[in-house]
Amino acid sequence: MQGVKGAFHEIAIDKYFEGHKYEAVPCSTFNELFDSLQFQKTQYGMVAIENSIAGSILPNYTLLKESGLKILGEVYLRIEQHLLALPGRKLEDIKKVYSHPMAIQQCKEFLDPLRHKGVQIVDAEDTALSAQWISENKKPKAAAIASRLAAKLYNLDIIAEGIETNKKNFTRFLVISSRKNYQRSRNGKVINKSSIYFILPHEQGRLSQVLSVLAFYKVDLTKIQSLPIVGREWEYLFYVDLNFDDYENYKRAISAIRPLISELKILGEYEKGDKYYEN
Repeated sequence: MQGVKGAFHEIAIDKYFEGHKYEAVPCSTFNELFDSLQFQKTQYGMVAIENSIAGSILPNYTLLKESGLKILGEVYLRIEQHLLALPGRKLEDIKKVYSHPMAIQQCKEFLDPLRHKGVQIVDAEDTALSAQWISENKKPKAAAIASRLAAKLYNLDIIAEGIETNKKNFTRFLVISSRKNYQRSRNGKVINKSSIYFILPHEQGRLSQVLSVLAFYKVDLTKIQSLPIVGREWEYLFYVDLNFDDYENYKRAISAIRPLISELKILGEYEKGDKYYEN
């Protein structure tokens, strides 16, 4: 997982692998996480891929495409942000707030009045890492935006609860692994979602043709993310998520769009993920 103990990635792992024994291995960056899987230091990875407020995490799409790893499943986790500080601290004691830039963005309405009072908002590598740093270094005038789990692990008080602006704030996480584990994971599972990418030739109307074919086969396109292809002017790579009720119909749709595109790769076929809450 990316982040230290208490990160939202760990909560997503708990939800997805509930009832199974596992050891969560912290990685400081997403690059490190992908390397640990490719060099077989770990078996599974949990990767944040998009947030309902901040949008797609584009570098992770590129890492997934280039790694050759496969998507086994997904988790939608309701992100609840809390302001954590050393025991006994109050909100008026705080002079600096540390957290990941995405978490700071998610708590903008709460933080803006603090800024006007002279509280410094500081970007950090990770939510839970901010909590760990405050705890270990005994910073009495600092607070971290992080999870309830981080408060528990690092013996911090929650001095402001549920400070995220949007109470329907979800992050989507992907469970990724090797092709071998991917094939094993499909046994006995419902397959009703797929993540793919394709490249279109630079021809007018080609994307609309692809979308029409998917609609004809009753395959629901739930996400499309385009990225320019470096070195290929005006050509784009499209990451697409597809939902379907009939797996055979979906396979026919994939076969039907292949003549319309110049490259297609299936990143994973899996069961649609559930929504989970921190508590």
